[in-house]
Amino acid sequence: MATRRRYDDACTVARALDLVGERWALLVVRELLFGPKRFTDLRTGLPGASPNVLSQRLRELDEAGVLRRRRLPPPAAAWVYELTPYGHQLEPVVFALGKWGAQASGPLDGRPLSVDSMMLAMRTLYDPARTRGVVTDVVVELGEDGFRATATPDGLRLVREPVDRPDVVIRTDTTTLSGVVSGGRTLTEALDSGDLVLVGDDAVATRFFTLFSRERLA
Repeated sequence: MATRRRYDDACTVARALDLVGERWALLVVRELLFGPKRFTDLRTGLPGASPNVLSQRLRELDEAGVLRRRRLPPPAAAWVYELTPYGHQLEPVVFALGKWGAQASGPLDGRPLSVDSMMLAMRTLYDPARTRGVVTDVVVELGEDGFRATATPDGLRLVREPVDRPDVVIRTDTTTLSGVVSGGRTLTEALDSGDLVLVGDDAVATRFFTLFSRERLA
């Protein structure tokens, strides 16, 4: 097993990097921001991390109190990883890094966004001023992943949880959703092509997609 690196520096920034500065550590946190995941789910979201490296990061983050492993009750009865309250304090850090990184120049090599990366991008582009005080509650389904997206004047809440009788369900993939949210593709075009499907109130979905702006990166 590789020796964990430590910074020989008394600064609290160095102390933070001692805990989450290893490769893949913050991306593990990113993958758990919207709810617990099984090891196989983490592997899907982080395909570039080998199973051994991912296991090592999970152990280190567990030891640091950033995440914990627990067993879901029946009928699921599966082991999952989830952030602790201490780990959830990293959310604004990850969010700020995502916003800062979005302004960086250079190609992305056509790599698709993971589901959780797409959710983070939506948080980055969300403009609460556009809600005009109205709360919008929708379900976003990306393959097997489903999220409750609640748009409020205080922010965009995204959680992996079931919703009874939502106003609208948006079913699509990360590439299509990224294009529509960022303004690179119109909602009408995505609907006409069948790449995006709406179930429920079309007006709610149309309004939801007006709440995002590239200007939020500035």
